[in-house]
Amino acid sequence: MTDHYYTNNPNIPHDEMEFSFQLRGFTLRFITDAGVFSRDRIDFGSVLLIETMQIPKAANVLDVGCGYGPIGLTAAKLAEQGKVTMIDVNERAVALARRNAERNGIANVKVLTSDLYSGLDDMEKFDVILTNPPIRAGKEIVHRIFTEGYQFLVDGGEMWVVIQKKQGAPSALKKLQEIYREVEEVERSKGYFIYRAIK
Repeated sequence: MTDHYYTNNPNIPHDEMEFSFQLRGFTLRFITDAGVFSRDRIDFGSVLLIETMQIPKAANVLDVGCGYGPIGLTAAKLAEQGKVTMIDVNERAVALARRNAERNGIANVKVLTSDLYSGLDDMEKFDVILTNPPIRAGKEIVHRIFTEGYQFLVDGGEMWVVIQKKQGAPSALKKLQEIYREVEEVERSKGYFIYRAIK
């Protein structure tokens, strides 16, 4: 069970590959590897979140569970006067995200190894939190992303979540509604839902 993408150090041989992908009008190049989420292509849920998310130009953004970086790096292109912090428990994914930031000339990012929010400064606040949560890690982890993320948002800050109906969208929506002042379904497609939760 050590080779899941949501473990700290996947025990699986490296098998790097590279591809380009157009996101929000930007062509980005990604190096990926075995042992990270959606290695062969950017998954539909992440693409839907990227195409839907609203990122102010000067926003301070957090990408929780960043993987090799498609969501956070696109956010950094949109928040050209802001900055993006990208966190993941998977050290291999973090290393790839750093390489991908450099490869695409994106400087307004920092990428940290972090088990949920443990690697962050407790005092740091974000305008936007983005997450395609690791469903296979279990409902408890997913709900902790929602609950613990609340304290890292500024008042009026937004958490954007993509989740599949069959992988727990109804319970995710209920949990978000318990925590946040306002929760809105912004988009849905092919069984995936985008929720925006406002603090």
